[in-house]
Amino acid sequence: MTRSTSLNAARRARELDELAAAPNVDVLVIGAGVTGAGAALDAAARGLSVLLVERHDLAFGTSRWSSKLVHGGLRYLAKAQVGVAYESARERDVLMRVTAPHLVRTMPMVVPLHEGLDTAHAAVTRAGVGMGDLLRLAAGTDKRTLPRSRRLNRVQTARLLPGVRDTGLRGGILSFDGQLTDDARLVVALARTAAGLGARVLTRCAAEQAAGDGAVLRDTLTGEQLHVRARSVINATGVYAGELVPGLRLRPSRGTHLVVPEEALGHPRTAITIPVPGSFNRFVLALPQGDGRAFVGLTDEPVEGPLPDVPEPPESDITFLLDVLNSVATSPLRRSDVIGAYAGLRPLLDTGDHSSADLSRKHAVLTSDDGVISVVGGKLTTYRNMAQEAVDAAVRTADLAAGRCRTRELPLVGAADRNTLDGVPASRRLIARYGMEASKVLDEAAGDPALLAPVVNGVTRAELRFAVRHEGALDVSDLLDRRTRIGLVPEDRVAALAAAEEALDRS
Repeated sequence: MTRSTSLNAARRARELDELAAAPNVDVLVIGAGVTGAGAALDAAARGLSVLLVERHDLAFGTSRWSSKLVHGGLRYLAKAQVGVAYESARERDVLMRVTAPHLVRTMPMVVPLHEGLDTAHAAVTRAGVGMGDLLRLAAGTDKRTLPRSRRLNRVQTARLLPGVRDTGLRGGILSFDGQLTDDARLVVALARTAAGLGARVLTRCAAEQAAGDGAVLRDTLTGEQLHVRARSVINATGVYAGELVPGLRLRPSRGTHLVVPEEALGHPRTAITIPVPGSFNRFVLALPQGDGRAFVGLTDEPVEGPLPDVPEPPESDITFLLDVLNSVATSPLRRSDVIGAYAGLRPLLDTGDHSSADLSRKHAVLTSDDGVISVVGGKLTTYRNMAQEAVDAAVRTADLAAGRCRTRELPLVGAADRNTLDGVPASRRLIARYGMEASKVLDEAAGDPALLAPVVNGVTRAELRFAVRHEGALDVSDLLDRRTRIGLVPEDRVAALAAAEEALDRS
């Protein structure tokens, strides 16, 4: 029987009590990023009893620090990783057509071709974009969703990218990819959909010890300890996977993004893809977000030593991104144009390569000697396939009585096709973030229209209340840093603090 998809403090307390009384599950998933939430959904959809635990909040780690792209893998094609690129194209198609069409939109992207770009570099880029078209066709994505790439002349390129210098501009290459409205919202939708199929979703619940037959959990809000018995345990903690399974060797890589006003980029009409000088497989992207802001990223730098819960973007990364961006800009961006910055850590497998940029983005599903199944590597776009392989391993090794994987045809909470979404009586902004649930967000303001007034950057008090009542937000950070993007700009975060506190008090 389908249960409510709403996550909130009351449900969390109730499910903790239920678990204490009967601490047995088929599958325990540790880590509620995109892969962990995806694994919980996959397992629940197969009819298994599932517990998803996270020591912080949904999408607390790497999953919220992405470029917000659902991409076909131009970079992987440049590295001749055709298999990885095809996997990306196939999973992008599933996300855009079935899983989350309300959260993913078509994004045009242009590579400006200047005289300074050597012939070989331009040829490799053109070939990679052409291969991307073939992979789109192989994945079954129709041309209305992702049109074919094409060459642009100098005038066309300048019209689309008015902030790119026209001196030496020879033209450009136009291609199309998928852009997420918000990566953290994808994770929340996955977790809520899993909850609707019976999975227990417990944030602020840390796994202090884990083995193939269960784990010792601690409620970090109360300090209470709970021993859970599981027939299978999936470790989906990303860069922290080695903390649960000693001996698992990862090479974390830092990816930094900048937040800048679109005005500083000349209000581009498409994203800008800029080849990094001296490299055939690295690009800096300037990605308009549709809210007056743009993200500029990303770096690929190895990280040594202890891993922080929240990585800080170093000045060296910020300088690098500005330098590459300014190599094509009419008016160079200054450090003061950067109104925010964020960094995430990629959980790459250690293959012995010298540079983290050369490490494969392939994922791996590994089983430890004591039976813990760890899923590492990969990227946000391919989370569904990673989750499926992890649950397949759990079913196989624990001999679980499970149905087939259904996530390829299972829409998430709020999902609908474009025609249906166009009929929802709500603003385009709300529909892009909540899909079919946009009307439920409006219901939060019933009797109090003031709740629909924007607090910061379009976000309303009604959305904050909805996040507390239905999306599992337990504190101010959950609201400002993950259920919304407000926290990406420090000044905005300060301005919205009182409204977040009020939403927690009134809900």
